[in-house]
Amino acid sequence: MADGSEYRCWDELIPDALGLIFRNLSLQEILTVVPRVCKSWGRAVSGPYCWQEIDIEEWSKRRQPHHLDRMLRMLITRSCGSLRKLCVTGISNDTIFSFLLEHAGSLQTLRMPRSEISDSIVEQIAGRLSTITFLDVSYCNKIGARALEAIGKHCKLLLVLCRNMELSSSADQLPLDDEAHAIAATMPKLKHLEIAYHLLISTESVLKILSSCPELEFMNLTGCWDVKLDGNFLKEKFPKVRVLGPHLLEYYDMNDWGDYCSEYSDDYFAWDIFSVDMGDYDDDDSFDEMWDDEQRLEELELRFYEGIEDAGLYGWPPSP
Repeated sequence: MADGSEYRCWDELIPDALGLIFRNLSLQEILTVVPRVCKSWGRAVSGPYCWQEIDIEEWSKRRQPHHLDRMLRMLITRSCGSLRKLCVTGISNDTIFSFLLEHAGSLQTLRMPRSEISDSIVEQIAGRLSTITFLDVSYCNKIGARALEAIGKHCKLLLVLCRNMELSSSADQLPLDDEAHAIAATMPKLKHLEIAYHLLISTESVLKILSSCPELEFMNLTGCWDVKLDGNFLKEKFPKVRVLGPHLLEYYDMNDWGDYCSEYSDDYFAWDIFSVDMGDYDDDDSFDEMWDDEQRLEELELRFYEGIEDAGLYGWPPSP
């Protein structure tokens, strides 16, 4: 660079520095915009420094399981074991869950509601979750007390557990005292617990949790209508604990509990995976923008794209 010139060679920054900068961008921008700027930027987003925190929770709600699996495998592989936070909805099977834990030895925050994982896989690999402090397994209907017990035994750093149920699916619930007993027996360091809409949990089980988790500060019992708690008793015996519910139907904002919960951005994008091989991680044409389903016709823009041989599978016309 010539003396006195204001021109800066951003492409000459080392990949680690670029990665730290790009982490401030959205996931969509990192995958579809940055790699097309220049080769050095493309190499930077293929490294681990952009992938220590991955939040595809909203995106994953509208995706087919095989698309979600491919995206998770690519992003987790790019993280090279440095992943600290993952937010995703609907992990589709035990295989991808096992892959996640095999490559995420530094994971601290894991949000995976509505995932199709089993008790048996959690029991087998819960030891790989030893660094977890925040875990959300809400609406995971295939796991129960066995999985929670395994998590409690291996996740000694766990501070936050979300194990909410959906009201629409609660009618078929079996008695859930065994889950409460697993929490009480294995998670003494919990500070925040959510077990909303466990319709058949008993007062005795809730009191067992309160007695066994002396550091507990918040407990969500919304919709646990069989639980009968006296306010004066709670204030006397458990003065540190704030209890929401059970006879209270209101929205509880997880982000208000900022001391122990991660802050999750509301700035999500609707974008999609194309059918090219996601194993080609350095292929700049592996991703592109896709129209938002909620976008009005007058807001649509004409976009040109290339390198997507079977784009017709996604409703795209042939590229001109």
